[in-house]
Amino acid sequence: MASAAEQLASSMSLGTFSKATELKSRIWFTLGALIVYRIGTYVPVPGVDASVMGEMLSQHGGGILGMFDMFTGGALRRMTVFALNIMPYISASIIIQLMSAAVPSLEALKKEGDSGRKRLNQYTRYLTVLIALFQAYGIAIGLESMRGSFGAAVIDPGWFFRVSCVITLVGGTMFLMWLGEQITARGVGNGISLIIFSGIVAGLPTALASLLELGRTGALSPFFILFFMALAVAVIAFIVFMERAQRRVVVQYPKRQVGQRMFGGDSTHMPLKINTSGVIPPIFASSLLLVPATIAGFAEAGTGWVQTIAQQLSHGQPAYIALYAAMIIFFSYFYTAVVFNPEETADNLKKYGGFIPGIRPGSNTADYFDYVLTRLTTIGALYLVLVCLLPEILINYYGLPFYFGGTSLLIIVSVTMDTVTQIQSHLLAHQYEGLIRKAKVKGRR
Repeated sequence: MASAAEQLASSMSLGTFSKATELKSRIWFTLGALIVYRIGTYVPVPGVDASVMGEMLSQHGGGILGMFDMFTGGALRRMTVFALNIMPYISASIIIQLMSAAVPSLEALKKEGDSGRKRLNQYTRYLTVLIALFQAYGIAIGLESMRGSFGAAVIDPGWFFRVSCVITLVGGTMFLMWLGEQITARGVGNGISLIIFSGIVAGLPTALASLLELGRTGALSPFFILFFMALAVAVIAFIVFMERAQRRVVVQYPKRQVGQRMFGGDSTHMPLKINTSGVIPPIFASSLLLVPATIAGFAEAGTGWVQTIAQQLSHGQPAYIALYAAMIIFFSYFYTAVVFNPEETADNLKKYGGFIPGIRPGSNTADYFDYVLTRLTTIGALYLVLVCLLPEILINYYGLPFYFGGTSLLIIVSVTMDTVTQIQSHLLAHQYEGLIRKAKVKGRR
């Protein structure tokens, strides 16, 4: 099987891609859907002066608003219908996933197969609406209190504006949720991830231009810019290596006799990724740590204790770096424990007759998985800390754009790798079908 797969992979070429009509239609659908998304990031919310919001983000962009604006591709800065982006859906998905590990009824739904997953997806949609309603109303209230050098942010404040703003923002989020599901079903890759990916990538040209502008004005030396570019390439290569790294646990299946034939006796492997938690720990950690800075940015200058906490937890401060690293490590272990259950995995192996050589089935196998996963998570957590803290130091001390943060790099690299894998899978399936058709034609002759 492995040699056949290698032959198929080596035989794939541009000619194979040109003949894969289904794959081309999926790619065109994905590009069309992402273009629709990018157009929506320029459709303004009625009754809002976007220049005031842009001025506010320029002054307080180092907080959580700056991170959200990065994920939305500038939609929050321009105060458009997609200002909330898909973030309420991401929050709802994480909450439902965490609750499914703690609530027995939700955990039972996970084990029911497709029907259970559909119900969990429906619960996620309902929770998305609630989160989006809460966030949209908060934005509407906040906009009414904003004033910039150009005047008030809201032209005609009141309940009519609040209701229309909430309906517009929630509708935009629900449309993006539907669009992401359509990309997943009819396009290439995970639609939600691609929407976040396109939002981040859309800001990269501006970030590169600002970096080159710093070099032109003399704020950064040309040597440092070249060094930074080389460092960025090295960090991306390191992320690719670590995201692909895995521990392969050998699983053996015993032989069984059915009539006069012997079946089974095969050995396979169970891949355990070093970074099982993905980009969730940096997102959680940075969101929690940026809240004090955001609150202090909107608070009055005389609010003493808020300003003190925000100053200690600002970018580059020792307290911020220590807490950021500690929270990344904590969420790495926590989220890994949620998405991978050693007891359940050991029970499934035992049910289908599989076992790890040298390890007794049942509780011993679960303990072995826990032993291996704990050590893998330690390496993965340290890898996330290294990738996320290095850009934070560069952003703070050298004024580099926020887009070069560790979280954004992790999302860009991870989504790119997943999309390439999806395209290769479609090409491989198309090539395999072509070989089968050729074999059938030769058999008829």
